[in-house]
Amino acid sequence: MKRSRFIEEQIIGILKEHQAGLSAIELCRKHGISDATFCKWRSKYGGMEVSDARRLKALEAGNAKLKRLLAEQMLDVATQKEMLGKKLLKPGPRRNAVDWAMKTKGYNQKRACALAGIDPRVYRRKSKRPADTELRARLKELASERRQFGYRRLHILLKREGWEVNWKKLYRLYREEELTVRKRGGRKRAVGTRTPMAIPQGSNQRWSLGFMSDALEDGRRFWVLNVIDDFSRECLAAVVDTPIGGARVARELDRIAALRGHPCMVVSDNGTELTSNAMLKWQEDRQVEWHYIAPGKPMQNSFVESFNGRLRDECLNEHLFTNLRHARHLIAAWRDDYNHYRPHSSLEGLTPWEYHHQSAEDQNRNRAN
Repeated sequence: MKRSRFIEEQIIGILKEHQAGLSAIELCRKHGISDATFCKWRSKYGGMEVSDARRLKALEAGNAKLKRLLAEQMLDVATQKEMLGKKLLKPGPRRNAVDWAMKTKGYNQKRACALAGIDPRVYRRKSKRPADTELRARLKELASERRQFGYRRLHILLKREGWEVNWKKLYRLYREEELTVRKRGGRKRAVGTRTPMAIPQGSNQRWSLGFMSDALEDGRRFWVLNVIDDFSRECLAAVVDTPIGGARVARELDRIAALRGHPCMVVSDNGTELTSNAMLKWQEDRQVEWHYIAPGKPMQNSFVESFNGRLRDECLNEHLFTNLRHARHLIAAWRDDYNHYRPHSSLEGLTPWEYHHQSAEDQNRNRAN
């Protein structure tokens, strides 16, 4: 806006000359102003003193400042709603928000930093951390191959490959790459104390049996019989078929026993396949103790139930099976990976196969001593 060459004192003096009797035409000619300017002055400053004019100017300046502040505040509120991310809790997202505000909304650095809640010195500070490009790429590859693995198991796999990385740093990279596994919904748990289940002290002391089901691509259901060694957590068998009766279960147990010997005890639920005459005869003929859990208490068969959950999350939910042959092939491949490559958290990061052979070596060493 073009600034007037007359100040308030001069304008009020001209208006007083008009009040003293000088005509408007003479005043305009004398001071070199137009009739419109004179009329504007008279409507705005007519009857005022110099102090009143100064007060009016101050009020106008204050009103303009308030309007400007209100407009900036409304713009800040709208910008905060559009900022990237749900919550700005860490310096990284805050820096990204500052960059976005400066580039998109035309904010200066100081104002954008105040809006994002970060000090300008922190914003300008350049990180000295290495990019870790190769490590990030390998971490993403492993996470895509094993989508149900958390950072702890991924850390074990990376250590096997020769990566020297602290678990805290790996967890930071894991979070930055947004690889966190979505957890299943929780369930109600009983309140009170429980007696922990005794863990066997050697292989073949106790096996656990459990069934689970899934469907093929055409909707037909099939069953999976899982047999677990409770000591080493090895999956001794994952039989896929439809259906699986008591006689078939007995044949599969004999096939495993031909390679490993018969167990001292078998734990299972009360399913009709496992309480059939064929299974009762098998128990009597092989002199194997059989323990049936209480009805409706699957936690009493926790080893095989835990294994079933892993098999469901990492294999059955990840594939669509076209036929029984396809299902047997994929489940057998996953079982081999589980026994020989997948680190087990309750076995100090070892695989079941490693734990089984390490424990055998320890037992032989103890007998020698």
